[in-house]
Amino acid sequence: MIAFFQTRYLWKFIIFLGVLFSLMIQSGYTKTITLLNVSYDPTRAFYHEYNKAFQKYWKEKTGDTVVIYESHGPSGKQARSVIDGMQADVVTLALSGDINAINKYQPLIDPNWQNKLPNHSTPYISTIVFLVRKGNPKQIHDWDDLIKPGVQVITPNPKTSGVARWNFLAAWAYALEKYGSDEKAYQFVKQIYQHAPILDTGARSSSLSFIQRGLGDVLISWENEAYMALNESSKEEFELITPSTSILAAPPVAVVDQIVDKKGTRAVATAYLTYLYSDEGQTLAAQNYYRPSNPEIALKFKDKFKDLKLITIDKVFKGWKQVNNRFFKDNAIFDQMMREINH
Repeated sequence: MIAFFQTRYLWKFIIFLGVLFSLMIQSGYTKTITLLNVSYDPTRAFYHEYNKAFQKYWKEKTGDTVVIYESHGPSGKQARSVIDGMQADVVTLALSGDINAINKYQPLIDPNWQNKLPNHSTPYISTIVFLVRKGNPKQIHDWDDLIKPGVQVITPNPKTSGVARWNFLAAWAYALEKYGSDEKAYQFVKQIYQHAPILDTGARSSSLSFIQRGLGDVLISWENEAYMALNESSKEEFELITPSTSILAAPPVAVVDQIVDKKGTRAVATAYLTYLYSDEGQTLAAQNYYRPSNPEIALKFKDKFKDLKLITIDKVFKGWKQVNNRFFKDNAIFDQMMREINH
């Protein structure tokens, strides 16, 4: 009898050791990894969904758990935060110029970063549209309507906001094509800013000024931000207006090389950005009103996005370096324009 009990307890002990050993093996081969994605304002909803999809994908692929933190704000300010020490594993900003600006002050990112991922590290694109109040009482249909008497325009400040630079350049490109000279484009864009009662620091604060504070007749906005405002408006308070011409906005992404090497997160950070190009990543982008770069996914969502003529930075402005030097650095065209308005 004693031998029977000894045998039974022995087997329980062996099973216990097996379970314990299994748990030890699992804990040894799986781990929890944290990532920080530093992004701009209008990507909140998209990355909230995308992070869940990537966490599931990475768990199934490796067994590891990824905890993803997000930081959102005006693109220029976000770049400044990384320069000042924010430990971003990846940056998903509004402008390639903002990523280059990080490197200008802190050499954190491979200078060849735009060739590390497809489409110059741009997994999705967007454009600039108008959001007006229900019924479009000021009859705003194209860029010329923004400078009609009595129209108030809400747009952020290009000195701090990525979307504000896209807004500025879209208006300039429209006027350049329609009126035929830089001088006339200057006067046209200047008139738009004369119709702006405030210049918020970023896209989200401008949206709040227009939607919640009731300021202005038209918001110049990211396309996805305008659609999200429409969907969140239970009283159908707004209408989206697509102008005849706008700009192909290409928000880029990059691994912050020095940070991921220090933290040991390069593999998962690279996979996080690469998965943006997967069918699931592209579909989530389209569902959140970013235009997919994958033509097959874009075709599935062709009815979601209106056709319009999209001009490119490279063709009209010869690239972001030229843009920033000509328009947005201190005492360049934007500063000159604002001095004349405020004189």
